[in-house]
Amino acid sequence: MDDVTARIAPGIGAIPAADWDACAGDDNPFVSHAFLSALEDSGSAVARTGWQPVPIVVDGADGRPAGILPAYAKSHSQGEYVFDHAWADAWQQAGGDYYPKLQIAVPFTPVPGPRLLLRDPAAAPTLIAAAELVVGEHQLSSAHATFLTEEQLPLFEAAGWMIRAGSQFHWHNDGYGDFGDFLAALSSRKRKAIRKEREGAQAAVEIRTLTGAEIGKAEWDAFWGFYQDTGSRKWGTPYLTRAFFTLLGERMGDKVLLMLAYRHGQPVAGALNLIGGDALYGRYWGCTEDIPFLHFELCYYQAIDAAIARGLQRVEAGAQGEHKLARGYRPVPTWSAHYIPHPGFRRAVEDFLARERRAMEEQIEMLDQMAPFRKDG
Repeated sequence: MDDVTARIAPGIGAIPAADWDACAGDDNPFVSHAFLSALEDSGSAVARTGWQPVPIVVDGADGRPAGILPAYAKSHSQGEYVFDHAWADAWQQAGGDYYPKLQIAVPFTPVPGPRLLLRDPAAAPTLIAAAELVVGEHQLSSAHATFLTEEQLPLFEAAGWMIRAGSQFHWHNDGYGDFGDFLAALSSRKRKAIRKEREGAQAAVEIRTLTGAEIGKAEWDAFWGFYQDTGSRKWGTPYLTRAFFTLLGERMGDKVLLMLAYRHGQPVAGALNLIGGDALYGRYWGCTEDIPFLHFELCYYQAIDAAIARGLQRVEAGAQGEHKLARGYRPVPTWSAHYIPHPGFRRAVEDFLARERRAMEEQIEMLDQMAPFRKDG
C-alpha cells in the first residue's frame, strides 16, 4: 500500500460538481454532488453534528478525480441504520476509543447505492486501500461502507473487509400497466384489503403529486412540519435542517417527487421521494392528523402508481417495516463492508457477522414465502 496516491478533500463543496458527478453517475440521486453538498451546506452533515465530511479522492492522469469515496469522520453511530452500537460498547469497555470512525455512506439515508464512485474502475482498489491508510494514520478504530450495491461487494471482499447482511422491503415492477395489474398478481384477500385501505384514505383527503417548480416555499414549509413531527418521535432531534429542503428543491427539484395530502384545503400529511434512474426512493413521511390508512396510501400505494407511470423498476421504501410485506413489498438483502485492523476485535466481529448472516438469510426466505402474491404464479 506504499504506492497509494490519494488525498482527502476538505468537504463535498471543495470538489467541482462536474468532477464529482463524472464519478458518481446519474442513476442514484443520493450520491450526486447536489444531494451531498446540500447536506453539507445546510449544516445537516457537518462536524458539529458528528458528520465531518472527509471525501477521499484518487486523481487520474488528467488531474481530475478518477474515483471518490463519500467518507465522513463520525463521532457517534446515529443516522446510519447499520447498527454497531454493541461493537462500540465492547471496544470502549476494553479501553479503546471507538470514535471517531470512518464512515463511507450517504448520511441519514439507508438506500443501497455505489460507495466507490468511479470514473475509472481501476481506481477502486486504490480507494479502498486509501480508506485503510486513513484509519491507520489517524488511529481510527474502523471503517464502514454501508448500503453497498451488490456489484461493489466483491471489491471490498477482495480487500479483506468483513461483509454484513441486512434486509429491506422493495416493490418490484413486473411489467405492470397500472395499479390494477399489480393487484391482479395478489391473492384475493390481499387485493380486497388494499382496495379498502386506498378507498378509505382517498375519501378523507385530496392527494397532490408535485415535482420541480411545483414545489415552493409553502409546500416545503408544510413538509418540514411533517418531517419534524416524525423526526422528534423517532430520533428525538430531526437530522435534517429546514435549509436542506430548500437546497434540495433548488439543486435537484426535478428528482424530487412530493406527495401532499390536503384536508379542507390545508396540507395534513406528506411523503418525500427521490427519482432515480430505475427506482423511486421513498425517504420521509409525516402528518398532523391521524387518518386511517393514509400512511400506506402516501408512502406505498402512491409510490407504486408513480413508479408504474414512470416505467421505473423498483420502489425502495427505506429501512425496516414488515408491514410493507402485506402491501406487495418483498424482502431483499442489503450489504455493508467493515474494516477493523485490530486482530482480536476483528475475530470477534467476524464470528458475530457469520451467525448474523445465516439468521438474515433464513429470515428473508421465511418472509418471502409470506408475500401476498398468488401462489399460482
